[in-house]
Amino acid sequence: MENLEIFNNELAKKAAQIGRLPNEWLEEIHLQNYFKLFIPKELGGLDLELTEGLLQEEKLASLDASLGWTVTLCAGAGWFVGFMEKEMREELAKEPRLCLAGSGFVGGKAEKMGDSYRISGNWTYASGAFHASHFTANCELFENGKAILDFNQKPVVKAFILRKSEVEILDSWNYMGMIATGSHAFRCEDLAVPTYRNFEILPEKTKLPDPIYRYPFLQFAEATLAVNILGISIHLQELIEKSFWKRNETRSYEKRQIEYFQKVFAKESKGIQSLRSDFYHAVESSWIQLIEEREISASDLKKASRISRKLTQACRLSNAKLYPFAGLEAAKTHTELNRVWRDFNTVSQHALLIFPF
Repeated sequence: MENLEIFNNELAKKAAQIGRLPNEWLEEIHLQNYFKLFIPKELGGLDLELTEGLLQEEKLASLDASLGWTVTLCAGAGWFVGFMEKEMREELAKEPRLCLAGSGFVGGKAEKMGDSYRISGNWTYASGAFHASHFTANCELFENGKAILDFNQKPVVKAFILRKSEVEILDSWNYMGMIATGSHAFRCEDLAVPTYRNFEILPEKTKLPDPIYRYPFLQFAEATLAVNILGISIHLQELIEKSFWKRNETRSYEKRQIEYFQKVFAKESKGIQSLRSDFYHAVESSWIQLIEEREISASDLKKASRISRKLTQACRLSNAKLYPFAGLEAAKTHTELNRVWRDFNTVSQHALLIFPF
């Protein structure tokens, strides 16, 4: 049974101070297998369907932004097991505190050397770096000092699994928000890695039959990020509402001012909830289509992408409209409201969902 009370504001403040998730949270995360949302049960995971996983991620993000984001990114990296070789999957399954962190950045070079690769590189934004057991790292492939090219004469890129003991974590996460994600960079130099530790995230490269691994990665990533932005927005707007009514106790707003706030807040809340419903409907429809027809039509994939982006844009606009009602309390850096506002305005900068199309 989940112990959501552990994810409280006091520990959230501690998390921001130490720049990583506190041990109290990590114990609950591992107990509940949150880092293994999409890993099969035979490998020790929860084996959730897509919508189930998204709802869990949204719930955690509404409790704390860094909590939800770290779980989402590490669980997303855990999703990669569906594309890994059996030997690699079995190694990960033996890890009692499995947590994969990683970066989408192609920051490394992998030189083919017989049955292994020699890897060197530097990768950015690995959320959960300090408590990760393994890292995923994208590399361009080389052989005999020359880049390996595909049919379009573009560099071939593969992802590799690196153990924590094989990398150096670089203290590089210096942003105003999402501090507890500890999204630091990592590096390695001339590291020998066996070939079974590479994988490609392509539909034809899936190694497991579970349908979750046939759901396209782009839409999977967009949806998981969107529910985090949604959860953080719900939290932020709850705090803004509380701040307004607390200010009213001392300022005694005029009746027309209170009515105006209530009207604006109700409209924004209704709008977000409506889009939330549309979002989950679109995602679930695409999932059902995948189960029943083994693939998702291009038009339905476009709908899934569009609603993720539309929901994100709506959250940005809604939060900006409501934020002034919180008053200067929202600008005090030690308050929960300010921390959540900084978290939102950091995570909403993610490149994947900046544009509405």
